[in-house]
Amino acid sequence: MSIYFNSKQTVSGENTPPDTVRVWDIVVRVFHWSLVLMFAAAWLTSDDAVWLHKIFGYAILGLVGVRIIWGFIGGKYARFTEFVKSPATVIAYLKDTREGHAARFLGHNPAGGAMIIALLVALTITGITGWMSVTDAYWGIRWVEIVHSLSADITIILVTGHIAGVIFTSYSHGENLVRAMITGRKRRY
Repeated sequence: MSIYFNSKQTVSGENTPPDTVRVWDIVVRVFHWSLVLMFAAAWLTSDDAVWLHKIFGYAILGLVGVRIIWGFIGGKYARFTEFVKSPATVIAYLKDTREGHAARFLGHNPAGGAMIIALLVALTITGITGWMSVTDAYWGIRWVEIVHSLSADITIILVTGHIAGVIFTSYSHGENLVRAMITGRKRRY
């Protein structure tokens, strides 16, 4: 094992890439980037192209369903058991982050795990209430429309928080998490 400077140059002066490890499998990565595209498309079509908005919403529900299943049967870092932590653990991690000494995780950190669950819940509520609003039983029912709109707004807030967390964590740990979600690889140490 070599000591790395600037993530590329070893003590001996050789240019070699740092040791990396596969963290995000193809299912997680395809889910993530497909969800980014589908959610942006659903948000952009919410007022003008209702039929497209519905298609994107159904696609999001399908993606969320796949991710939930994958959270139980997927690889190590995809499983909920790997990254869903107790509220006390999440709060302790956030305190450590505020104090500048939060641990680095290969998979999702406790705050990231909590964010994933919050996003999956918000997307599920948004999708189900969107579907309900086009059924005969719930067409024009005000509370369904309110919950759909409110959960979509909450999802936007969560997405913004997720992006801020990725930027902050990338900076504080000197690691490009966006690249890791594209390649599936993170540095080992």
